[in-house]
Amino acid sequence: MPVPALLSALDPEQRQVAEALRGPVRVLAGAGTGKTRAITHRIAHGVASGVYAPTEVLAVTFTTRAAGEMRTRLRSLDAGGVQARTFHSAALRQLRYFWPHVYGTELPQLIESKLGLLASATRRQRINTDQALLRDLASEIEWAKVSNVSPTSYAATADARGRSVAGHSPEVVAHVFEAYEEVKRDQGRMDMEDVLLLTAGMLAEDERVAAQVRRQYKWFVVDEFQDVSPLQSALLDLWLGGRDELCVVGDPAQTIYSFAGANADYLRDFPAKYPGTTSVELVRNYRSSPQVVEAANTLLAGTASRSVDLRSQQQAGPAVSYDARPDEVAEAEAVAARILALRDQGREVGEMAVLFRINAQSEAFEEALAARGLPYVVRGARRFFERPEVREAVTRIRGAARSGEGEGVLETVRATLSGMGWTSEAPSARGQTRDRWESWQALVDQAAEFEAEGGDLGGFVDDLDRRAAEQHAPVAEGVTLATFHAAKGLEWDSVFLCGLQDGTLPITYAESPAQVEEERRLLYVGMTRARVDLSLSWALARQPGGRASRKPSRFLTPLLPQEALPQPKAGRGKGARMCLECGKPLQTAADKARRRCAACPAPYDEALFDRLREWRTERAREESIAAFMVFSNATLEEIATRRPQSSRELLKVSGVGQEKLAKYGDELLELVG
Repeated sequence: MPVPALLSALDPEQRQVAEALRGPVRVLAGAGTGKTRAITHRIAHGVASGVYAPTEVLAVTFTTRAAGEMRTRLRSLDAGGVQARTFHSAALRQLRYFWPHVYGTELPQLIESKLGLLASATRRQRINTDQALLRDLASEIEWAKVSNVSPTSYAATADARGRSVAGHSPEVVAHVFEAYEEVKRDQGRMDMEDVLLLTAGMLAEDERVAAQVRRQYKWFVVDEFQDVSPLQSALLDLWLGGRDELCVVGDPAQTIYSFAGANADYLRDFPAKYPGTTSVELVRNYRSSPQVVEAANTLLAGTASRSVDLRSQQQAGPAVSYDARPDEVAEAEAVAARILALRDQGREVGEMAVLFRINAQSEAFEEALAARGLPYVVRGARRFFERPEVREAVTRIRGAARSGEGEGVLETVRATLSGMGWTSEAPSARGQTRDRWESWQALVDQAAEFEAEGGDLGGFVDDLDRRAAEQHAPVAEGVTLATFHAAKGLEWDSVFLCGLQDGTLPITYAESPAQVEEERRLLYVGMTRARVDLSLSWALARQPGGRASRKPSRFLTPLLPQEALPQPKAGRGKGARMCLECGKPLQTAADKARRRCAACPAPYDEALFDRLREWRTERAREESIAAFMVFSNATLEEIATRRPQSSRELLKVSGVGQEKLAKYGDELLELVG
C-alpha cells in the first residue's frame, strides 16, 4: 500500500505513531483509541518506505486471538511477511530450533496442564488436595516463575507480599513448588513458563545464538505492554541486546492482572530506561458515546490509576444509568427486562453484555434471561449448574432428600456442603478455591430464600432441577455473561455492569491500596466496553426481603448524583436491625422478620398484605416455582402500602416490571380493589 494512503487513514496522533519509525517509542493508548490500527500502520509504513524488511520485524502480543488479528491487518496492508506472535509462541519457536544444536539433547516435552505433575508433587509432600487447590497452586507457581521467584526464595517473597494459597503457609507452597520442579525434571517435561525461562537462559549463555536471533529481528513492537511480567521484560531485553528499536503500546488504566505478575511500571518508566523516547498519547475514543467516556474519565480522575483523558468521537448517546435494586433477584430481573425491551426495539442480543465481578454472580442473570426466553452465552466460565462443584452439590442434596435424612432446607444444604468443604466464612484469598466457595454460598443463599417462603427439601430439589433444565438450552448467539476480567479486549453496544456494591467491588480480599486501585481499574475496563448504552447497578440486599444494608461501590461516589449517595442513618447501633416505624432496635426474630416492633402498627394494609401472600402462594404452586420468584415480600408490602389503582401506578412499585405487569397486573389490581 502506498505511504500516502497508509498515513491518510489515521488521525493526527495515530499518524504521529506511524511516522515514528526509529528509536524507542512509547504509545499510551486509551480504551477504544485504535491502538492496533496505529501500530499495524506503523509497521506497514516502515515496510512500504523501505526502513523495515518484513522478516526483520517481530510484533509481540499476549493472546493468540490478538496475534491473529494483527497478522490479518498486516496482510491487508501489504506487510504479510511480518511475524506477529505471543511471547510464548516466539520463544518456543526459537527454543525448538536452537535447543538441539546448543545442548545436543531433545527439548523437554511441553505439558498442557500443570495439574497432573502438581498432584504428584503434593503427594510427595503428603498434602491432601482437590482440583480447586491444584489449580490455585498452579496459578501461584505461574506467578512465581514469571516474577523470577525461585522455590528457595518463594517463602520470603510471598510472605513480604502477603500472598497465600487456600490457607496454606508460604513455606508449604514453597515445598510444593520445589517438588513440582523435581517431578517435572524427572519426567523430562517443561511448562509454559519454562519456555520463557529456557529461552532467556539460552540467549544469556550462548552468544552465538543471541547474535543470530538479533540478526533475525531488528525491529520490535510489543502490544499491551502494561501486562508485561518481569520474566517477559528480561526476555525482551535479551532479544534487543542493548538496542532501542522498540515500540511499546499500552494503557496503565487497564492493568488488571497484577496478581498474575503483570507490572505496569515497565510502561510508566519506559522513557527513563530509554532516553530520547518518543511518547505519544492516543486519546480519541472511537468506540464509546460521550456519556460513556465522560463517566469513565470521571471514575479515574484524581486517582493513581489515571492515564489518558479520553475524547469521544461518537455521537451523543443515552445517559449512563445508575440503579439501586432491592436485592440480587430484583437486579437480575430489571436487567433482563431492559434487555428484552432493547431486543423488541430491534437491537441484536449478541451486542449486549452483562458483566460482574465473580463467576458465581452469573446464576441470577442466567435465571432471569432464561425465564424470558433470551439466549445467553457465559464467557470464560461454565454456566452455573454446569460447574463441577454445583453439579456434585445438587446430586448430594437430591440424595439427602430421597433418603429422608434431611430436615430443614437450609440445615440440610449447609450440612451437605460442609461435607464438601464449604465453611460459613469465605476464604481470604482469590482463586479457584474462592470461586468454588462462592458457588456453594449461592446454593446456601437459595436454600435460605426457599425455606423462608415455606418450601420443603423436596420442593427445593425440584426447583434446582427446574433451574438447571431451563438454563441448559443450547444457544448460537446470545447475551454475553462474563466477569470484568473475561471482558477485557471486547466491546458491545449495550453493557450492564452489575453487583457494584462494596464488598463485591472492590472485592473483600482487596485490602492494600494497590489492590483496591486494581479493582477500580476493573470497573474502568468494564465501563469502556460499552459503545452506546451503559447501565450500572447494585443490590441493597442479597436475598428478597433481606435487610437493605449494602452500599454502592465506593468507586461510584464521584459518578452518582447527590440524592443517590448513601446517607448516614442516625441512631443505629453497629449491626443492629431497626424498626422501620419507631427506629428502635428489633429484639426478637419475629420482629426482625416483619422489620418492625410488634407494638408498632404496620405502614401497610395488613389484611391486603395477607391476601397478596395467599394469592402469591397459589400462583407459585400453579407455576411450580418458588414464591419469591412471583414477588418478594418487600414488593407485596409496597403494593399494600401504595394501593395502586392503575397499571402505571403498579409500574412504580419496586419489583414490578413490564413482564410481571403483563402476567400478574390485572389480578393484583383486582386484589387491591
